[in-house]
Amino acid sequence: MTEALPPALSPFVAFAGVLRDNGFSVAPEQTQGFIAAVGLLGPRSIRDVHRAAVALLAPPPEQREVFDALFRMFFLGQTLAAPATAAPDEEELQAFDDRDGRMEPPEADEEREAGAEATGAERLTMRVFAGVGESETLRRFQREASRTLPRRASRRWRTARGGTSPNLRRALREAVRRDGEVVSLPMLSRRSRQRRILLLIDVSGSMKGSTEAQLRFAHALMRSAERLEVFTVGTRLTRITRALKARNRDQALALASTMVADWDGGTRLGDALQAFLSVPRFSAFARGALVVVLSDGLERGDPAALIDAVARIRRLAWAILWLTPLAADAAYVPETEAMAAILPDLSRLGSAFDTASLCREVLDFSRRAA
Repeated sequence: MTEALPPALSPFVAFAGVLRDNGFSVAPEQTQGFIAAVGLLGPRSIRDVHRAAVALLAPPPEQREVFDALFRMFFLGQTLAAPATAAPDEEELQAFDDRDGRMEPPEADEEREAGAEATGAERLTMRVFAGVGESETLRRFQREASRTLPRRASRRWRTARGGTSPNLRRALREAVRRDGEVVSLPMLSRRSRQRRILLLIDVSGSMKGSTEAQLRFAHALMRSAERLEVFTVGTRLTRITRALKARNRDQALALASTMVADWDGGTRLGDALQAFLSVPRFSAFARGALVVVLSDGLERGDPAALIDAVARIRRLAWAILWLTPLAADAAYVPETEAMAAILPDLSRLGSAFDTASLCREVLDFSRRAA
C-alpha cells in the first residue's frame, strides 16, 4: 500500500505532471531533485522555487519561454495583455487577479499592440528592485497616514456625548434601575472607518524611472491603510494586492516582480482600465473609494477608451487623485488629448516627482477632504 503524499509536496509533484502534459520530459528523479532543491533553498521567495525548477527540471533552451509561462500559470497565474483597439466583434477585456490566479474574461485569439514599445513587454519577465535611502520618509508616511487617510461614517453606532441620535435602549435600562426616572438622555453617533483606497500604478516605459519608488510607496500604504487594492497598468492589468501584504518590503516587491509581465512596455491605460471595469469584482473596489492613479497619462492607445473609463470610475469613486511626475512644475498643464479631456473628472492633479512629493500629495489631499 503506497503512502499518501504529504500536502506540502503536492504542488511540486503536480507541476511536474503539468510539464509532462505539455510535452516536457521530466523523469521521477528530476522531480525528486526539484523537491529537494526547494527544501534546501527555504524557499524565501517564489524566485527560489523558479530557480530550482529551471536547474533540476532542465527545460530545453528553445522551450524556456513555454516553461516559464507554465510555471507562472501554475504557481502565480498567467497574466494576459489588455486588448488594443478592438474590432466590433471582439469582446475580450483581460485582467489578472492575484487572489486566485484565474484570468477574467477569457483570452482572445489574437493580440495587437498599440505603440512600438508594447511588443517587447509581452514577454514574460521578472524585475529586481534595488534598495534606496528613502526608508525614513516612508516610515513617517506610514505613521501619519494611519490617522490621516480619509474616513467615512460606518453603519455601526457608538455612545457619545455629542451624538446625533438618542440611545433609547440605554435610556430605558437606566430608567428601570432608577424606578422610571431619566436623569440624562444618552446619545449615539456613527462610528467611522477608513475609506477604501484603490491604487493604480502605471508600469509603462515612460514611467520606468518612477516605478520602483511607487511600488515602495504602495507597500508603505498597505501597512497603514485598512483596505487597499493595488493594480499595475500598462499593456496589461495585474492585481498585486496579495504580494504587497507581506510585511517585509523586499519580499513583497520580489513577489510583485514575478507577477507583473509588462514592465517598461507600452501604455494602454484606457484598455487596461476598461478591463478593470469589465470585471464586477474589480469595479466594486472603486465604489466609494479614494482612487489614486500614478501615471504620466501618455496614452498610446485610443484616447476615447481612457476618457470613458475615467468618467465611469468617477461615477463610482469618492474622489480621483491623479499624480504624475510631469506635474513637478507648478505651471504644468496637460497637453495630451486624453489628459486634457479627463481633467474635469479628476479631484486633483498632483505631483509624483519623488517619494516625498508622492507622500505629501496623498496626506495633504486627505487632510483637505476630511
